[in-house]
Amino acid sequence: MQGPANRPAEIGLGILETAANLSQKSDRAIFDSGRSELRALVDAPDMERSQMNFKRLSLTDIKIDIKRVPKKKELLDAMEKADVKKKWESSSWGRKLIVQKRRQNLTDFDRFKLMLAKIKRAGLVKQELAKLKKENAA
Repeated sequence: MQGPANRPAEIGLGILETAANLSQKSDRAIFDSGRSELRALVDAPDMERSQMNFKRLSLTDIKIDIKRVPKKKELLDAMEKADVKKKWESSSWGRKLIVQKRRQNLTDFDRFKLMLAKIKRAGLVKQELAKLKKENAA
């Protein structure tokens, strides 16, 4: 069975829900089994097992060893054993989503402070670049 972009969908493969209205709701869902060519059975610690269309899902590189359609407790134990949360948070995709969520929660004043910090950093980079150019010219 093929997932999006002709990538093989395997039992125990990590999945990210990417439907527009969900906005990456569950970052640690697991592919249980394929119901058909278009739908998959998906389960996660924070949701009930349900069928989802492959168009709503993005497959990740995280894989755990589970049997087909495991019980919730077995799934949680396997995810804990494979340390899925840490793997997800250390992946570039996971870090990117964490930063996006953090930026969504910024207040207006936080955005202002961030803007000032960026301006200050750009000034320091410009000064160092000018020093290096001056040294190379001499």
